[in-house]
Amino acid sequence: MSGASFVIEALDGSARTGRLVLGRGEVRTPAFMPIGTAGSVKAMSAADVRAAGTDIILANTYHLMLRPGAERLARLGGLHHFMGWPHPILTDSGGFQVMSLARLRELGEDGVAFRSHIDGSAHFLSPERSMEIQHLIGSDIHMVLDECIAWPAGQDEARRAMELSTRWAARSRRAFADRPGRAVFGIVQGGTYAHLREASARALAGLGFDGLAIGGLAVGEGQALMLDTIEATVAHMPPALPRYLMGVGTPGDLLEAVWRGVDLFDCVMPTRSGRHGQAFTSRGRLNLRNARFAEDPRPLDDAPGEGAAATVPRAYLHHLLRAGEILGAMLLTAANVAYYQALMAALREAIAAGRLADAAAEIREGWARGIDD
Repeated sequence: MSGASFVIEALDGSARTGRLVLGRGEVRTPAFMPIGTAGSVKAMSAADVRAAGTDIILANTYHLMLRPGAERLARLGGLHHFMGWPHPILTDSGGFQVMSLARLRELGEDGVAFRSHIDGSAHFLSPERSMEIQHLIGSDIHMVLDECIAWPAGQDEARRAMELSTRWAARSRRAFADRPGRAVFGIVQGGTYAHLREASARALAGLGFDGLAIGGLAVGEGQALMLDTIEATVAHMPPALPRYLMGVGTPGDLLEAVWRGVDLFDCVMPTRSGRHGQAFTSRGRLNLRNARFAEDPRPLDDAPGEGAAATVPRAYLHHLLRAGEILGAMLLTAANVAYYQALMAALREAIAAGRLADAAAEIREGWARGIDD
């Protein structure tokens, strides 16, 4: 590895637990990264994100390059200083947002030209520019620029995008200047076609990356096909490198992916759901806007270790949400992030003890029992 190290401390079947060591700290794996799109995890302070058990967060290259701007961030001391988060940050490459948000995109071998969804200003993102932006931001883990295609995609389209992404990955790797404590990850593409995933993983494995990500999933293919694709991909990823599943997912998705050997995750779900009145708990998902909670005095979750927000009465959370009070979104977001981190901690402990199967059964049983048991 060029600027980081990954130590696998225990195995339980395909699942593993370990440590990803970066210059700004260690990431205990399997790990969930809350998303700080524009330099903040929405509705949470950096201190509260850390207190929830978070080792690393994700920030968004596309959004930060548009505002406040990568060069401005560099002049202000980098993203860590800017947002008051001295711990590791992974930045995505901007490829997904260019494809999903930007206007008037023109894709070519050199990169992608687009107009900002904010003000219509013109920009060009190449593999080299993406690496430069992430360097200016001060990212601890850089992600290569890749082409993200919509679901469903035919085999020819998936192959074309995968091969372009592989060429871009090689350029990104060359543009990344090896620095102590920092890392660069490649992204395996290929749609849901197992042979394309294998070809992508094998090609990237020879380029000297510090880790590999599984991209292009959770875009509408359904959980069963997603899990099949994860298995087909992991089988060809170097076991010594950390494996990162991008943009996934529900607690159930995380549990299934950890079972299959994935180490890192990110998703907007815990924060976005919290802002919309949804809570993830040891008894499953709750919609706190539902009238059934108007006079429910019980805490959000009766399981220990879910953070201070989880002790707030459900009736109060219901009231805050129905009244449109910002505090409701803040409390639920904090509780959701704490639950995700508690779930990761429980899985790490179970893998280390060689009892992941039992722990997974207990977790699923809790979800199945529901909140009124």
